[in-house]
Amino acid sequence: MTKGMDPNISRRLCIKPHEKGAKGFICVSGNECACSFYFLRIDTIRAAKITLGVKFSYVMVALTIVGCIIMVIKGKQAVKRQETLTSINLEKKAQWREEATQHIC
Repeated sequence: MTKGMDPNISRRLCIKPHEKGAKGFICVSGNECACSFYFLRIDTIRAAKITLGVKFSYVMVALTIVGCIIMVIKGKQAVKRQETLTSINLEKKAQWREEATQHIC
């Protein structure tokens, strides 16, 4: 047993009475000297999960918008260099044909 702890206090069970039939989680906070128990209802936990989900979706939307802006900027830079997807594909096909004719001969 650690010093300063009351041997009558059980650290596994909540001593405070809570609503009859209420479902939730018992949380323990504090250090060894001053330990407090409190009861979290399921409604509180669900509300926190919903809030966290909404914030996560906002982050995803923001990252999607940033990604789109970056792709537009890179596309405009490629147009300035006259690099289009069609020209890159035609160059690759021509290169593959040359390699294929070299291996056959």
